[in-house]
Amino acid sequence: MSEKNGSANSKVVLLNGVIKSFPLGDDAEVTVLKGVNLEVQRGEFVSIVGPSGNGKSTLLNMITGIDRPSAGEVIVTGQPVHSMSENDLAAWRGDHVGIIFQFFQMLPSLSLLQNVMLPMDFANKYESKEREQRALELLDIVDLSDQANKLPGMVSGGQQQRAAIARALANDPPLVVADEPTGNLDSRSAADVFNLFNRLVKEGTTMLMVTHDKELARQVPRVIEITDGRITRDEYAGAAVWTGY
Repeated sequence: MSEKNGSANSKVVLLNGVIKSFPLGDDAEVTVLKGVNLEVQRGEFVSIVGPSGNGKSTLLNMITGIDRPSAGEVIVTGQPVHSMSENDLAAWRGDHVGIIFQFFQMLPSLSLLQNVMLPMDFANKYESKEREQRALELLDIVDLSDQANKLPGMVSGGQQQRAAIARALANDPPLVVADEPTGNLDSRSAADVFNLFNRLVKEGTTMLMVTHDKELARQVPRVIEITDGRITRDEYAGAAVWTGY
């Protein structure tokens, strides 16, 4: 896989004063992110931890452009995600961000191979004849080449998650974002997924991973903790031991 340059700047993610509020009705609202500032450099592996309901997934939604901040700036791979149109966001996301969901989000009527090819089709990336070959290569990287023509319902949860990782890598994005990627996996499958993430980082991918798995979080070089919508800890390996929630 090629080295991910993301942008000329070494900062792949830059958040300045990000606030996110949601309406509650009757003119009330709840603020989930409260002035978050964050920088992530190219090639970093970062785990995002914290109690449930404190803003971790919302933060990922800001970074990927799935949702927009109520205030503040979100600059990802050099682009002002907070101010882009929906069409521009979709095109940017297809080229620059791979997203791995906790519940796989595989299309059940398509084979694993077809699921992995979808991002290339949507982004019109690579020549048509190259897409199947690339998808097969990615499935081979996650040890699923022999399952390529099976439907998602015909393989295990761990295999579906590995296929989802292959899909996230389809367009060779500089940034991969994973929301509880091992939450529904057994310990062996979780270890396989984590080892794959480490390989990707060594090859230049920037990786952000939300997790409740304290054992995995302990192995990631940088840990960011979010509590009540604020970053309350940002430490590198060896600075502290996270005890989990």
